[in-house]
Amino acid sequence: MEYNHILIRFGELTTKGKNRKAFIQKLFHNTKTALQPFTKLSYQLTYDRMYILLNGEDSEAVCQRLKQVFGIRSFSLALKVPSEIEAIKEAACHLLKETPGKTFKIDTKRNDKTFFMQSQEISRAVAGYIFHHIDREIKVDVHNPDIRIRIEVRKQESYVMNDVILGAGGYPVGIGGKALLMLSGGIDSPVAGYLTLKRGVMIECIHYASPPYTSDRAREKVLELAKKLTPYTPEIKVHIIPFTDLQLAIYEHTPESYAMTVMRRMMYRIAEKVALQEDCLAIANGESIGQVASQTLESMKTINEVISLPVIRPVVCLDKLEIMDIAHQIDTYDISIRPYEDCCTIFTPKQPATKPKAEKARTFEENFDFESMIDDCVAQKETIVVKEFEENDDDLF
Repeated sequence: MEYNHILIRFGELTTKGKNRKAFIQKLFHNTKTALQPFTKLSYQLTYDRMYILLNGEDSEAVCQRLKQVFGIRSFSLALKVPSEIEAIKEAACHLLKETPGKTFKIDTKRNDKTFFMQSQEISRAVAGYIFHHIDREIKVDVHNPDIRIRIEVRKQESYVMNDVILGAGGYPVGIGGKALLMLSGGIDSPVAGYLTLKRGVMIECIHYASPPYTSDRAREKVLELAKKLTPYTPEIKVHIIPFTDLQLAIYEHTPESYAMTVMRRMMYRIAEKVALQEDCLAIANGESIGQVASQTLESMKTINEVISLPVIRPVVCLDKLEIMDIAHQIDTYDISIRPYEDCCTIFTPKQPATKPKAEKARTFEENFDFESMIDDCVAQKETIVVKEFEENDDDLF
């Protein structure tokens, strides 16, 4: 007797009201897309569950893939049997024999209220059967069992499981619209992208390149970071902005202490124009309060005033160690710490303003024609589509 099904639980989606169906249908579509390489799978969707029939596919590989689908709270490998008490007993006993442990508990959920036994009666009957058919010493522990057998009784069939695998949680990607992520190449912005995806928001990325001060390796690094996020969404557009001329003009016409503030204001203006072109509803970034001079509340207020789109800051209240933990989890940390300069680090002022005034920033911006330079940056942007599986990954770089 081998696992033949995977039972998927929805998590936060179950709290939805009239739009619940849209959330579940989106999750169903995203799950099938994520599991496309497994061609033998078949699917069944019900009100509160999704079922995957393995049809001989590698269950471990399928489970690893499911862990990256946002919207899934948890899932279990399951034995599907007829809704007959003897079949349920045999399946539960088989799972217990295959699982090491000295104590167990039976949890039964009777979705089919017409079944002739109630949940507690089913649990007692299965436990009694196990005691008579297992050849090792074992006892019941309802508080902290080594093995927990879960049974779901439905109309035509029942599902018997002994493990719950945590999913990625969150909402299905795409249900919450689309945002433009400012992807710098550091530790924070890929984590911000991951957390944005987790809330069901698709992302495109924008990156500011300043050749020859920034190298091709810095560009490759950003594309690799974007690729690390593609297991959670089918593809990601990366818009690379030629920022050199505008950045040099900023440092030519702005005092050093305000250069970073004005540069960030220009970046926001460019990001908003690209976001509107790409039908993005918001801008996302990896800003965290107080981490650097441009991320104090005063700086955020002064920088943010130049655009009208909302700015999503998923890591704004996380400390650096928490952000680094997530970066390790999504495998972006080692890429992010590669020592290649980006446009924010090549001209770092010695004493940047930590409480910049918007009036001063506007005054400095009047010293040069930044609007036409912003338009040039947007017009000259390069767009690269990053996918999880490329025919030849070498072509990406």
